[in-house]
Amino acid sequence: MTTRTTSEAPGTDVDVLIIGAGISGIGAACHLKARRPGTSFAVLEAHDSIGGTWRQFRYPGIRSDSDMPTFGFGFRPWTSRKFLADGDSVLDYLRETVTRFGIAGRIRFGHRVTGAEFSSETGRWTVTAETAGSAEPVTYTARFLFLGTGYFDHEAGYTPEFTGLDDFEGRVVHPQHWPQDLDHEGKRVVVIGSGATAVTLVPALAVRAGHVTMLQRSPGYVLSARAEDGIAAVLMRLLGPRLAHRIVRRKNILLGRGLYRACMRAPKLMRRVLIADVRRRLPEDFDVDTHFTPRYSPWEQRLCIVPDGDLFKAISARRASVVTDRIERFTRTGVLLASGRELTADLVVTATGLVLSPFGKVRLSVDGRPVDPADTTVYKAMMLSGVPNLAFAFGYTNLSWTLKVDLVCRHFCRLLDHMDAHGHGIVEPVLDDPLVDRVPFLDLSSGYVQRGIAAFPRAGTRGPWTVEMAYEKDVERLIEGPVTDRALRFTAVKSRSAEAR
Repeated sequence: MTTRTTSEAPGTDVDVLIIGAGISGIGAACHLKARRPGTSFAVLEAHDSIGGTWRQFRYPGIRSDSDMPTFGFGFRPWTSRKFLADGDSVLDYLRETVTRFGIAGRIRFGHRVTGAEFSSETGRWTVTAETAGSAEPVTYTARFLFLGTGYFDHEAGYTPEFTGLDDFEGRVVHPQHWPQDLDHEGKRVVVIGSGATAVTLVPALAVRAGHVTMLQRSPGYVLSARAEDGIAAVLMRLLGPRLAHRIVRRKNILLGRGLYRACMRAPKLMRRVLIADVRRRLPEDFDVDTHFTPRYSPWEQRLCIVPDGDLFKAISARRASVVTDRIERFTRTGVLLASGRELTADLVVTATGLVLSPFGKVRLSVDGRPVDPADTTVYKAMMLSGVPNLAFAFGYTNLSWTLKVDLVCRHFCRLLDHMDAHGHGIVEPVLDDPLVDRVPFLDLSSGYVQRGIAAFPRAGTRGPWTVEMAYEKDVERLIEGPVTDRALRFTAVKSRSAEAR
């Protein structure tokens, strides 16, 4: 892939076109800028500002559910003492990264990509985008497509079909579209759900609400962590931000992986440990067995982390409570439960999950053949079988999302280097191993995963087709291992004129 000297304001024909200006797209842009300064690229963003998830979600108390030294980029230290950062701090970090790495001029806002067609004749993608304020779509061309689109539908969250919802005289909101003018002070609030969003919302709302009830169908695992990392603060002072960041990042990776492996190897023991920690943080008369003892083993679903046990403090102070039951129907004044109990509410928050959506709903095709993501198999968890010159970022479910994004972006740059060095114009993963079985991309039992994972690409059971959510194995595969592989097919571009561009 021949690269071209690029200006800060690329046109509509580039070497790499990045879709999405969230944490994945920004990471890809920064890696390209630093590692391949001669590569032209542009970032297409559907909305009017950067941030992705952190632009979208603005509900009270929103914060990272991974530690910031690993959730931040490896190339840019997180210097705050906060272990779990609030949404505004994360968004500020992303804005500062865009400024510091000089990629603001590469981002095209208000460009919602609808389709992308690859031509084997020219070795290029033709990408169509709808633009804000214009009836005519715009077209970009690129040698490589990088999808940093995340994994959920930004247009709508998931809300079950509740009987009698129209009868309710209060207000119902989904956290994904939190109204900025919503005043919950003094109100009786019911938060439906038990996942990361619910356990974040409850203590935040309880500060000003009359009372907050977390209504859950079944409990999940909740782990308390310190809001600030004392070790990081000491190392920062003694060693400076860059060296301290490297040490703390490594420490947190080892701790995170250690916790996950312990849960996998000794699930019964870790179940007792996690529940015992909850029990000691709540009043003696609190029914932990009913409300904080899940039916599944740890890490069958993602653990919910709360800073300094803020959820448990809100419950202990009687500002919040937990009800484990099923919803029978909504009533005029609240929610009627299967047990016959009615929860009176002024405001109901449906923290009931996301709608999974592969690749930002971009319609992909190769040589006129539509690509159904569900028919493809992921290669090294970053490319798709049968789809040339395309990479995507999908982070970890058991560690920080960004750890995987960094590895994928570094490997992506290595792949481009290899193609340049050997004069290759096209690279395509080809699944021709008869011993590879296709399995779901994610194996979490969470409801939102089970509802939507069938639309995603599949993983394989061996070789480069596996998706293991294991950082150390990905380092070996993406950073230390070779770029070439028998499953990768490198070819030249058929059209000489395209190759010369």
